[in-house]
Amino acid sequence: AGIPVGRNVMVVAHSNSLRGLAKIIDDIEEKNIRDISFPAGIPVVYKFDKNMNPVAPFDGSLTQVHTSGAFLEKPGLLKEALKREKEWKASVPGVDKGVEHKKRMTNLEESLLKLREEKEMEQWAKQFISTNGESSERKINIVSEGTNDDDDDQGEFEQEPNKQTPTPASNIPITANVGQVNPQKDPVVVFVRHGQTPHNKLALFTGWEDPNLTPKGIQDGKTAGILLKRHGFEFDVVYTSWLSRAIETAWYILDELDTQWLPVIKSWRLNERHYGALTGKSKKMVANIYGEEQLKRWRRGYDIPPPAVSSYAFAYPGNDQRKINYVKDLRVSFTETFCRSIEARKLQIHRKFPKAESLKMCMDRTIPFYTQKIVPEAVLKGKRVLITSHENAIRGILMHLCEIPEECMNELHLPNGLPLIYNVRRKCISLLDDGSGRDPMEIYDFGSAAQYLFKPCELTDEDFIFDSDVGEASVSTTTTTPTTLATQAEEEAELVKSA
Repeated sequence: AGIPVGRNVMVVAHSNSLRGLAKIIDDIEEKNIRDISFPAGIPVVYKFDKNMNPVAPFDGSLTQVHTSGAFLEKPGLLKEALKREKEWKASVPGVDKGVEHKKRMTNLEESLLKLREEKEMEQWAKQFISTNGESSERKINIVSEGTNDDDDDQGEFEQEPNKQTPTPASNIPITANVGQVNPQKDPVVVFVRHGQTPHNKLALFTGWEDPNLTPKGIQDGKTAGILLKRHGFEFDVVYTSWLSRAIETAWYILDELDTQWLPVIKSWRLNERHYGALTGKSKKMVANIYGEEQLKRWRRGYDIPPPAVSSYAFAYPGNDQRKINYVKDLRVSFTETFCRSIEARKLQIHRKFPKAESLKMCMDRTIPFYTQKIVPEAVLKGKRVLITSHENAIRGILMHLCEIPEECMNELHLPNGLPLIYNVRRKCISLLDDGSGRDPMEIYDFGSAAQYLFKPCELTDEDFIFDSDVGEASVSTTTTTPTTLATQAEEEAELVKSA
């Protein structure tokens, strides 16, 4: 499935494991295998012909005896370079900042971040500058010439940072079911929205764009892992999307749980909603182009997709070679196949990648992935599941699990990096006590749909047994079996089919 079909394969393993592979590839005799060495951190590249025979490296390559693999650099060179870099950082002022690796960032993100930093500096400088005269206001007006509402973008996006002003759904108090789950007994599925990204910070439509986490986003993931570990959670499998921010969040959670070895299953069906031509744009930019009313319809509408992106745009997934190579569960697009085959002058099979999605279209792929993939492969088998994904993807699954009405879906907000614990048996969402003593509903804004998200946990027949000696009912401590879970899952699947 890898090298024979023309794919490049990377193997990261231990020295003796790599020796075993080299022994097979190069047909090395056992008496000579000890002469083979794989230094830490130095890539060794093998090339193969059509018959899967190793190709001898060209003259002058860095090789070792008995093998046909070539070192990409001289062993020991990287270690020496890192050592010199560490010495420079310790002895030369300013070197530490200069040699930092810069995170991947678009020109737009870099420009907007710079403007925001200047604006923050402006606000900070005001406390030191007298406002008696008009000249002081002109000196610090760095970013704009009369408008001061850039920060309004943050609080009105579907993909937004955690808001601290809760919006009550009704006059009935909503409880977060804190402490209503026993991780050692109850079957659970834990949902975590990815940590903060530069797009969240700048209030941009992210969709299928692939920014990394900000330092705060990294801390979001670590905090989620610490909280889960404190409450004794362990997992058997992790599901996430194809986007870096969700994958990195899973990494940081697993790192805190000391379970980096867990299987991580990635699927594009857990990707964020595709925002089409809005991708990478801010609310004000979109409002200037299309008008405020149209923007509200796209943001608030459940079944209204934004304008589609062009087939030749950078934001179209079909122009990403990684997705072309690995997405196999989409039907073929005859229009795209025909046009691209004409352009390439040979047959180019092209799949029907989304060019824009409404909230409903996003849910049409996330809910079936949960019910038809995650449930039978993990939940039915009693596995403990962690899902790190995106707000709209998680929204769809929660809509199915919590029976949230369609008209309320856009009123459900999910904070970054906050574990949402779904109790499979009791069919309810719970939060974990973070030790602050504060009510989570006072800390986070889940929107007016919180009344559906945090419904009281159900009691099942297994929760009660009748004690014949005492003549009273008492709470049972029996655990849920995979058979019980299978029955519940079959009932849910029937409801999905009938809907």
